[in-house]
Order: sequence, then C-alpha cells, then structure tokens
Amino acid sequence: MKPLLLHNIGLLATPQGFAARCGSAQGEILKVKNAWLKTDDRGVITEIGQGDCPEVQPGEYYVLDADGRLVTPGLIDAHTHLIFGGWRQNEFGLKLHGATYLEILAAGGGILSTVRSTRAASAEELKEQASGALHEMITYGVTTCEAKSGYGLDRETELKQLRVIRELNREWPIELVPTYLGAHAVPEEFKEDRNAYIRLLTEVWLPEIAREGLAEFCDVFCEKGVFTAEESRRILEAGLANGLLPKIHADEIEAIGGTELTADLKAVSAEHLIVCQDSGIEAMAKGGTVACLLPMTSFYLGATYAPARKMIDAGVPVAVASDFNPGSCPGLNLQLAMTVACLKYRLTPEEILTAVTLNAAAAIRRADRLGSIEPGKQADLVIWKTDDLDYIPYRLGSNLAKVVIKKGEIIRVN
Repeated sequence: MKPLLLHNIGLLATPQGFAARCGSAQGEILKVKNAWLKTDDRGVITEIGQGDCPEVQPGEYYVLDADGRLVTPGLIDAHTHLIFGGWRQNEFGLKLHGATYLEILAAGGGILSTVRSTRAASAEELKEQASGALHEMITYGVTTCEAKSGYGLDRETELKQLRVIRELNREWPIELVPTYLGAHAVPEEFKEDRNAYIRLLTEVWLPEIAREGLAEFCDVFCEKGVFTAEESRRILEAGLANGLLPKIHADEIEAIGGTELTADLKAVSAEHLIVCQDSGIEAMAKGGTVACLLPMTSFYLGATYAPARKMIDAGVPVAVASDFNPGSCPGLNLQLAMTVACLKYRLTPEEILTAVTLNAAAAIRRADRLGSIEPGKQADLVIWKTDDLDYIPYRLGSNLAKVVIKKGEIIRVN
C-alpha cells in the first residue's frame, strides 16, 4: 500500500509513550497545532512535523488534507461482549420496577438468558449480528476492540464464539482482541455441582482453547452469586498455566476480594470496579494493573460510579470502555462513554483521551504499537469534526468522528 501523508492538521492531540500512563501523567497530552505526519507502506508512523506540508514526489504518498481539524489516535474499546445471540429488552421493564441484576440472574434471566440464545444461534447468525456492531463501532472512531466469549458456558458454544471472533478479525479492518470468559456464570446444568464446571473449564476447555490459539486473555466474573475470589484465582491461574493472561471482572456489585487478586496474579486489567475498596486500588497499583472502567454500565443500571479519581491519584492507570453487551449496557458509543466519564468520574478531556487510547491499549497488551501518535506506532487515527479536544465530550451523544484510519488506510468517512 502507499504511504500516507496527512497534513493541515489543526490540532494533533495524543498521549505519548509505549506503556500505560498513571497519576498526573494520565492527563499529559501532546498538542501540536498545524501538524502533519507521514507513514511508511506498512501503515506505521515514521515522522511528525509542524508547519507547511513537506514536499513529496507525485504519487509517492497518498496525501490527505485534514482540513484544519483535530486528529487523535484511533479509539480503543478495551471491554466488550461482542458475540452474543438475541437481545434482552424484556428485562428493561423489570429493571425499571426495581429488579436487581443479581435477582434477574437468579431467576434464570440475565447472562443465562443470553446463554440460551447464543447456544441456539449458528456461527453465521452470531457473525452477522456482530458485524453490524463492528460497523457501528467504526463509525464512532473505534479502530481496535477487545471481544469476550462467555455466553456459551459450554465447550461447543464458547469455541463457536471465539472462532467467530477470529473470522471477524480476518475480515474486518477493525482489530479484534479475543478474551475467553467461560467463567461468566455457572450454567444451569451445573447449578448443583459448580466445582465440576470449574474442573471442566480449567482442566479440559482452557487447554483446548490455548492449543487452538483462540484467546489471548482469560477473564472471570468475580462477584457474589457468581464466582468467589478463590474460585477466580483458581481459574485465572489455570489460564496462566495455558499462556492466557489474566483479566478480572470485579467489584461491580459487591467487593468480595476480586480486585485484591490483581497484585499476586499481575493481572493485565481489572474491570467494572464500581464498588472498589482502597485495598483493591492498592493491589492494582502494586500489580501494574489497568483499571478498565465502564461508565455507561453505571449509567444504564442506575448504579454508583467507580472511584476513578482515587485510582488515578493512587497511581493506577485508568482506561474507559463501553462494556457493550445485551443486558447491562446495550450500547457501543465510546464517544458517549467519554462524556459520561468526564461528567461522573470528573476526569478531564485529556485524561479521558488517554483512557480510550494509550491506557486502553495497555489493557489489551497493545501499548507497544497502538494508542498514541508517534514514530514507530501504527497509524490508527481519527479526524474529528472539530479542532478542539474539549468539544468531543462536550457534545453529548453526537458522533463527531469524520474520518477513521486504520494502519494508514481510510476505513470510514462519515
């Protein structure tokens, strides 16, 4: 492919570095007015400059005029449940009348409802539904997306979900990062023998998934009524033994010790963290764990919001993601998540930009090549319908992405 020369950038705004940013550094953004950048023929950034567009030979570069607009790194959605069958709008009224997440789950709804729909869906049906979601994500400026399994809770369906993720990653320009979440819930058929399910997951299914190279991460839902902290440790250690790096859903509804595991396990990320305690924050800081926060889930459930400011002050890098799923957050507008994070976490636009780019890249082990605009990084970029970073979270609910670029090639013009 042709190298890219992107010029007439009104404002280039980016975090910098090849690792997550924490503390005051999370809000330190490089801002270059009247900028330009070049890539090589692999879509890797080679040079960034300021001022007039450099002269190049005719036909040597694909030359793109940013028209004086803002350019940032491509957005990274570091927590989604992309692959599922059906929707759960039937639970919407129950929630409005006060039914809690765990009450709906205990009655066979929630995750278990989606499990039934996902088991019944063919791979092609799952792929078609997920493709619609990916198309929408790209329009919002998302260039990389983590995708979890976890709506199968059996061998056949979990493999089906992960294989669909692999196929979509081959076919779509957006980059997908697969996570195995077989420990999303205890399936109904194992309700009376949860230990048998954990044995199957750790001793049989995890090794098979690892052999086929279907996932990079192993995740577990550590929550009251789901998996205990000790069960979560057992599952994540089995994942590590099979080469899958640990992530953990923790402290979403009750703090039962999940986040405290991050220090021992050196978990890549801990996710949700709505009711995270000081001991959990301390463990994440010690373990070098990224706190992946999901503000739209708090909004949708009418729940409290994670203590993001306390985490940043304690030296924990904070990422922000959508949590797109059919139950607790049936939305994938990462720009809206940025706005909610500004308003409810009281984070600055600069801190939020880092949260959805460089720190999000770190939460999926991609900060070495994604998440910032600098030489050596992949040219995943968004040209916005503004020249002002503050304008993005300010414009509640509007899609402000103008041009979306992946590996130096335009994949979307809105």
